[in-house]
Amino acid sequence: MISLKPAYTSYLGEKQIDSLRLYKYAAVDKSPISRYILKHYWDFAITLFPRWIAPNLITLIGLFFMIANVIVVCIWSPNLDTDAPNWINFSFAAGLWLYSTFDNVDGRQARRTGTSSPLGELFDHGCDAVNCTYVALLQAAALGLGHTPSAALLLFVTIAGFYLSTVEEYYTGVLYLGYVNGPTEGIIITCLAFIWSGVYGIASWHVPVDEISCLAWTTSILPSGTTGADLFVWGMVVFFLVTHLPVCVYSIARVCKEKGLKKRSVFENVFLPLVFTGIFIYTWLSSSSSIIFTENHFIAFAIFSGLLFGEMASDIILAHLTKSEYPRFISIYAPLFLSSLIVNLQSFFQTKLVDEYILLLVLCCTKFYTFIVRAVRVINAFCDFLGIRCLVIPTSKQTDRVIVPKTPAEEEAESLLVAQEEGSNQQQQYNTF
Repeated sequence: MISLKPAYTSYLGEKQIDSLRLYKYAAVDKSPISRYILKHYWDFAITLFPRWIAPNLITLIGLFFMIANVIVVCIWSPNLDTDAPNWINFSFAAGLWLYSTFDNVDGRQARRTGTSSPLGELFDHGCDAVNCTYVALLQAAALGLGHTPSAALLLFVTIAGFYLSTVEEYYTGVLYLGYVNGPTEGIIITCLAFIWSGVYGIASWHVPVDEISCLAWTTSILPSGTTGADLFVWGMVVFFLVTHLPVCVYSIARVCKEKGLKKRSVFENVFLPLVFTGIFIYTWLSSSSSIIFTENHFIAFAIFSGLLFGEMASDIILAHLTKSEYPRFISIYAPLFLSSLIVNLQSFFQTKLVDEYILLLVLCCTKFYTFIVRAVRVINAFCDFLGIRCLVIPTSKQTDRVIVPKTPAEEEAESLLVAQEEGSNQQQQYNTF
């Protein structure tokens, strides 16, 4: 029998896809650096792009800068140690800064050409989710962390931070960036760290702090032998635990109170996947039979973990855009659980059940395939329903819309108004869980 249903309902339900009609982007950026300095830089940068380039293509090109640098790491710094040439760190800084620039310009291009759509937000967030892993790998290489637990900790904190930001947007309906946030200050600090490594060498991060004369006073508060690399990693952890995590928890709790949601149920949905994933990663890497650290396979493990978290974050933003229930991730992190179990069973029975490196390669390839296939299907569903193309702007829309600059006060008022409107639009969604 010939189906009369639209093509886009083959992957997303009609109710889900129809919710895209209610889409309205809402974001608040409190960072003074973004509002008073970088805003003018981004306004200038958009003038360098021709009007025929699609916003999503700008986002994708930005991601390619990061992918190119990951390839640089694999070639010139596969061990993530201090032996890598200094010049690659300048490449890291340039790549990350260009990614950030393109990531901020794509929205301006969409408004300039009248092509803003929910697909743009989904595509942008999907690239951001994948990029978190790339940033962590470049940081590990620039700091000379090696294939160590410190590199794994840096990776987990980075992707967990993005996961929680995506969850916060799902429940509040607003992408909130605080006075100090990762996409602005975090990227600036990371770029400066890359430049430092390029100028003074990666080995400079491994000089004990107590051997630096002007920092000798830190011996009373820091463990002996603490290095700059240690301070960077633990600084990231403290920033996550003290600022980012509490803000996300508070925002979600406030929404639960306003919308009458059960906090326990909501926080179980939010944190159990993160906790379980963290446990599975820890038990795998800490297993006495694991070769991830001992044989330098952390890069492959990081790419697999990044794709896994990227799929989780993409599911959340998709649920946000389609007004769907919070996703379940059992099928996503099941491979991680089974792999961790197999590796630990090898340790328990003192026998080799599988080749861990082959297992890791299979996981990477499989997760990459499923991630791409699912992304293409969702993108096609969005494009079919919205009547647009993902990476191409129709000729009729290649016109330059005049963007009138706003004062900081006007931007603040507009952001708050959009946030309030989006919050009211989400009322029905919260009440139907």
